[in-house]
Formats: sequence, structure tokens, C-alpha cells
Amino acid sequence: MNSQRRNLALLYFTLTVILLGLGVLIPLEAFLVDKFGASGQALGALISLHALFQLLFSPIWGSVSDSVGRKPILMVGAIGNALSLVMFGLSNQLWMLFIARSLGGIFAAATMPTALAYIGDSTSREDRGGGMGVIGAAMGTGMVLGPGIGGWLGANSLSLPFFVAGGLSLLAGLLIFLILPESLPAEQRGRTVKIDLSFRFRGMWQGVKGPLGLFFLLSFLVSFGLSNMEGVFGLFALERFGFGPSRVGMVMVVIGTVVASVQMLLTGPATKRWGERTVIKATLLGLTVTFLLILTAFDLITLMITTGLFAFTNAMLRPSISSLVSKEARADQGLALGLNSSFMSLGRFVGPLLAGFLFDIRVTLPYLAGSLIMFLGFIFVQTRLKEPKEPILSKNIS
Repeated sequence: MNSQRRNLALLYFTLTVILLGLGVLIPLEAFLVDKFGASGQALGALISLHALFQLLFSPIWGSVSDSVGRKPILMVGAIGNALSLVMFGLSNQLWMLFIARSLGGIFAAATMPTALAYIGDSTSREDRGGGMGVIGAAMGTGMVLGPGIGGWLGANSLSLPFFVAGGLSLLAGLLIFLILPESLPAEQRGRTVKIDLSFRFRGMWQGVKGPLGLFFLLSFLVSFGLSNMEGVFGLFALERFGFGPSRVGMVMVVIGTVVASVQMLLTGPATKRWGERTVIKATLLGLTVTFLLILTAFDLITLMITTGLFAFTNAMLRPSISSLVSKEARADQGLALGLNSSFMSLGRFVGPLLAGFLFDIRVTLPYLAGSLIMFLGFIFVQTRLKEPKEPILSKNIS
């Protein structure tokens, strides 16, 4: 195995276990909240909290990685993720769940944009889409294993799945320390980093007004729309079909399997052949339709089929957007991808809150809203994101 493939494999494992920790929560978090006698509003807030802290900290960690290198931040993210998972397992009061969820968001923010920047440092422009696809496949794999482990181990103990996932995250941190080389050359490191959250929000606003602003707005729109499905799926399955955590976990395993397979096998070839913009347009149209198809399901099999089709169309969307941002940013990719991650997190923060509100009005409304948002995203890409005559320089992003 050459060094680039070895490094990609280690990043794949690291992000897999980070997402595994999130996946473990999917079939269990409703039961964790119920264990402490809390309401559906508490569940929605718990889901959104992780995204909120990713929003706050993604550009900070991304900028720090531009200063000190990618490897130290990846290591901090993996070890911090293990800490948050162990705290989930030890929680015996509702407030502890919120603290653990907050820590998970902070340290996930260290891992995700830094791993994307590592890919940007280590791959050519032609291979960038494939590299991003490997990372997306890791996310899909984690979302396959997480719900499966959560549903299986959680049948006997709600705490055990978190201890298992936390141990794997510690192992990832150790492997990063021992094996992963630094991808950012020393001469490109060393700038002073200013930790100022208000500055980061100003940076997001300036990013929107800059040449990468349309890409950031697209990231927000897509993340916001997709979270209408993801945020209330457990409640949807319970209300519509009477499913418990084991069956919700089974459906999520199908989704994760499809996402991982498509991103591993098709993302790179598709973006090389047709380009990121074309892939993004096709997936947005596909999601417009598959959001509606989910509402036609009437049992476990048809729900698996329709959510599998949803996953197929969704699989290439996020890595294609990240690849496009990375290509247009060129230098300072950590900062650009950190800002991109922040806009995605903003969508994941607002989306579940809106989805929960719409769900309380009518079970189908989050999915109807998701379909509409994906169609608006297609119109946005079709009319606003034209092929540039020359690459955008990242010095103008903020």
C-alpha cells in the first residue's frame, strides 16, 4: 500500500469511528431522553446542539489546522470524541446528555474540516473528488455500523454502545499519533490564530459576500433540507409504522450501506466524467423526488426501498460540494472548508428545529418541505453557479 492510500485508509477509519458515535445515537436518543422523562422538544434541542457547536468551532479548528498542521488537530478531535462518548455512557441526568452532545459537536468540528483539508493537501485537483468520496464513504460506513451497534447492544444496555464507540475513537487517536504523517508543509504553517467567535460569525458573513459565498449558501441550503428527513426520522417511523429502535436501526443500516457504497465506488468517477456541478444538479433533482417517495412507504420493506433510493441520490451530494469548495479555494483550504462545514452545521442546527415544529403539525410536512428545498437548491445551482473562467483565489473568501 503506497503512502497516500495508507493515509486515506487511516482517515477513513478515523472518520468512520467519529460517525459511528453519531450513528449509535440514532436508534437510542429518543429512548435516552424518555429515560429522564423529557419531551420531544428536548429531543429536537439535543439533535440541534451537536450542529450548533460544530457551527461555532469548525472555522476555528480549520484555521488552527492551517497554523499548526492537520495531524495535531485530527488527534485532538479523535480523543475528544472518545471523551464525549464515554460521558454519554455515564450520563444519569438529562443535563449530562446535553454536555456530552456539546463536547461531541466541538470535537467533531476538529475532525471533519481538518480531514477534508488533509485530502486537499494530499491529492491533485483531478483526484480531489475521489478523495472526498473516500471521506464520504467513511461517513456512510460509520452510519451503517453505528445504528447496528446501537440497536444491538442497546437492547441490553443503553450505555454499552457508547463505551464501545469511545474505545474505537481512542484507538483512532493513537493510530493518528503513530502512523499518520503531516500533510501541510512546514513553510505553510506558523501563522497566528485569533480565537474569536464573533470574528468567526463575521467571517461567515464576509464569506457569503465573497466569491465563495454561493457555495457556502448552497451548503447551508442542502444541509437544511436534508435535516428535515434526518432530524425526525425516528419519530416518523414510530408514528407512521410503530417501529422501535431495532427497526429504525435496520433502516439506517440500509441508508448507510447505500451511501458508503455509492460514495466509495461512484463519486470519484462521476465527478471526473461530468464535473461537480453536473453531479450536484442531478442529485438535487433526485432528492426532490425521493423525499416524496418516502411518504408512499407502507411497511418496513417499502420504507427500506424508498429510503435506499433517497440515500442513493444523496450519497454524492455533500462530497461533491466539498470538492468544489476545495478546488475553488486552492490555498487556505482549512479555513475555506471550515467555513463550508460551518454553513452545513447551521443547516443541521436550524433544520431539526423546523422539522420538529412541522412534524407536530403534520407527520408528512418535514418531507414535503425537504422536497421543496431540494428543488429550490436545483434552481439555485442552475441559475447561479456557472463554470468559472479561472479558479477563485481563497484570499478573497473572508
